[in-house]
Amino acid sequence: MNIFFFLVHAGIWLDSSHIARHFYYTGNFNVGVVRGCYLEHLVQSGEETPEPIPTTIKGSIPTWINGSFLRNGPGKFEFGEDKYIHWFDGMAMMHRFHIHDGSVTYSSRFLRSDSYVQNLEKNRIVVSEFGTVASPDPCQSIFARFFSYFQTPQPTDNANVNFVKYKGDYYVSTETNYMRRVDPQSLETKEKVDWSQYIAVNSATAHPHYDREGATYNMGNSYGRNGFFYNIIRVPPPEDKSALEDSADLRGAEVICSIPADEPRKPSYYHSFVMSENYIVFIEQPIKLNLLKFMLYKIQGKSFHNILSWEPQYGTVFHLVHRRTGKKSPVKYRAAPMFTLHQINAYEDNGFLVMDMCCGDDGVVIGEFTLENLRRESGQAMDEFYNSLCRNLPRRYVLPLNVDENTPLDENLITLVSAACLPARVVYMTHEELHDDQLLQYGGLEFPQINYAKYNGKPYRYMYACGFGHVFADSLLKMDVHTKELKVWRYPGLYPSEPVFVASPGAAEEDDGVVLSVVVTPRKEKSTFLLILDARTFTELGRAEVPVNIPCGTHGVFNEMG
Repeated sequence: MNIFFFLVHAGIWLDSSHIARHFYYTGNFNVGVVRGCYLEHLVQSGEETPEPIPTTIKGSIPTWINGSFLRNGPGKFEFGEDKYIHWFDGMAMMHRFHIHDGSVTYSSRFLRSDSYVQNLEKNRIVVSEFGTVASPDPCQSIFARFFSYFQTPQPTDNANVNFVKYKGDYYVSTETNYMRRVDPQSLETKEKVDWSQYIAVNSATAHPHYDREGATYNMGNSYGRNGFFYNIIRVPPPEDKSALEDSADLRGAEVICSIPADEPRKPSYYHSFVMSENYIVFIEQPIKLNLLKFMLYKIQGKSFHNILSWEPQYGTVFHLVHRRTGKKSPVKYRAAPMFTLHQINAYEDNGFLVMDMCCGDDGVVIGEFTLENLRRESGQAMDEFYNSLCRNLPRRYVLPLNVDENTPLDENLITLVSAACLPARVVYMTHEELHDDQLLQYGGLEFPQINYAKYNGKPYRYMYACGFGHVFADSLLKMDVHTKELKVWRYPGLYPSEPVFVASPGAAEEDDGVVLSVVVTPRKEKSTFLLILDARTFTELGRAEVPVNIPCGTHGVFNEMG
């Protein structure tokens, strides 16, 4: 998700990048004693392992895999006597599984962000995060401490969400205006990068898209006298770096389109966006910034994660932009209220834009992913928390691209799903569910991945994701979006991470390759492992057990360069 425009303009940040976890599941499953008793171990602080250590291989690791699986996520939850309140607040911890010739080594480092360094120096929390407000310096005078409550906090650079790539360089990102460049081999922290020093935006998502020419696209925010805008960013492909210094380079970045907020006084949050071969779609959904809470939160000493509100009366708006020209379509595409966190894929087909994404349609009940909740005892309390979370499921929307003044009104424009043209060139869409009842027993689906390198923006068949029969993911799923059939990897007490697809050399089929996932085993000390599944059969090939404890993370990538 994003920093909202007003917050950024005012110098106040809102790192809602992982509000995603607030929306997973609403149902009537029980976590139970066996499944809930060790959940707290998933969110305990880890210890960094800066030098690569060997792992224990069980099964076999395909020798053709050559590179590094990089992961990011919260990894430190206290400084001195101060403890973070929310899981998303934890200091960024980077992980590297280096795979070569059938063997695997593991290393990890905390990101040396300004937030981390300042907290470490003071041995207390001095930088506010998503769900935790830093206390005033106890060494200040009583007057200085009082007036500090009225100062606007600086955006954090605790980039604990994802690894992203610009011009060939790796960065870790959250969704403030700051990123950190990192060395993908040593995990060394390099310079801090401020988006606003390159272009007139104050943030970027942690989920950019990449085209086949090497350019990177993202979304950012801006605010001015003309209102709130959602901006589409393009960073050009890398240049010949032989003559360049080893430094961050976002030169040439540009805003190709600025989209005014449909409700100027109520901007929406977003976590990601849609990109096909020729189009970008920004989805403006009815989870809105609560300005009153925003104005009061600092004075009341409250954190940032309570200033969003679900307002379904605004529905959902799809903004269509041509990727190469930056021209926004005059057609307004609308749908019933829903929220989406991660898109699966999008492609064009005979005058239509097909968009698949993970969606929910009830944002009223927003679960609190506080560390207190996640560390509850098993039983009724944990069951109630789990059952308060909403469920995300795969869904397909289809946008007709050739709508003009001659398009008939109130007629279905699509045979696959419903889309009716209304007066003033407004198209109202319904959706197709991309699942059957089998998926429901796995508690919904999130963290979708595909064979991105070859099929992003193109017709595809297979997706890989996490199933959420628990507060944290407790299964891995492969779905055939043509037939809606599932293949499942699931074992009680094991908690996998986002699955990442790696294609076999010379692969001819879409699912010819492996799926990588880090599996946390909270019942057993120092036995987290890297899981390697055959992507076609979804059966285990091997695992690499790590002799250290690793907390649950968020997103990751495979770096073929190693």
